[in-house]
Amino acid sequence: MGPLQTPPSRSITDLRELTPARVALGRSGAGLPTTALLDFTLDHARARDAVHAAFDAKALISALGGLSLGALGVCSRAGDRKDYLRRPDLGRRLDQVSVQLLAEGRGTGPLAIVIGDGLSPTAVHAHAIGLMGALLARLATAQIEIGHVVVASGARVALGDEIGEILGARMALMLIGERPGLSAPDSLGAYLTFAPKVGRSDAERNCVSNIHGAGLGYDEAAFKIVWLIREGLMRQVTGVALKDESADKTLARIEDKPISG
Repeated sequence: MGPLQTPPSRSITDLRELTPARVALGRSGAGLPTTALLDFTLDHARARDAVHAAFDAKALISALGGLSLGALGVCSRAGDRKDYLRRPDLGRRLDQVSVQLLAEGRGTGPLAIVIGDGLSPTAVHAHAIGLMGALLARLATAQIEIGHVVVASGARVALGDEIGEILGARMALMLIGERPGLSAPDSLGAYLTFAPKVGRSDAERNCVSNIHGAGLGYDEAAFKIVWLIREGLMRQVTGVALKDESADKTLARIEDKPISG
């Protein structure tokens, strides 16, 4: 056997090519170099702006119409953005007008899709329609019928539970802006809950997160989401009891037979 070859030495700065995380920033005296400090300040400002961005529900409903989807607009009990940020509980329940509106629109489709602003309206405006386009194609292939599409203002994830319960949906899919990070102020998340009703816990949901330009792409995210919807409806469960094994499956698995109301 020949002598062992020493692997080439690598600098910690090489990590900067592999991750958007802040590594190997260097220093200037006791502080950061000016460029690193300015980059941090800019990313922090973008994250704050994403949290406080205005949510244009009417524009989103109009864009959904371009996908041949009619959508209902509802609101949580959070009266404004300040209430929403200070009182997370208000974002988990519908106001009375919205309750009455949804009660008049119960349907037979097994799936209710809710698009909520969450903690990053910026993410929703940037990615919700693109993701919906990919989802529609995958859902059609899997023969899963959409019962209702709802656009929710002042929404937390759990708002989808009440919406799904009122609509009589077997599965609720919530697309919502995730808490902005310094490297991703526009990340969209998808939360799935079987048999949605008020009081469901996070352990009873599945989540597909990090959907944005530098993260999970629309088609890949749609594949995972539809796989989870299909399996959740078949097994009648979501959350910790439903493991995402979509990476080990093929589309044939979700094309076996249609899911109806």
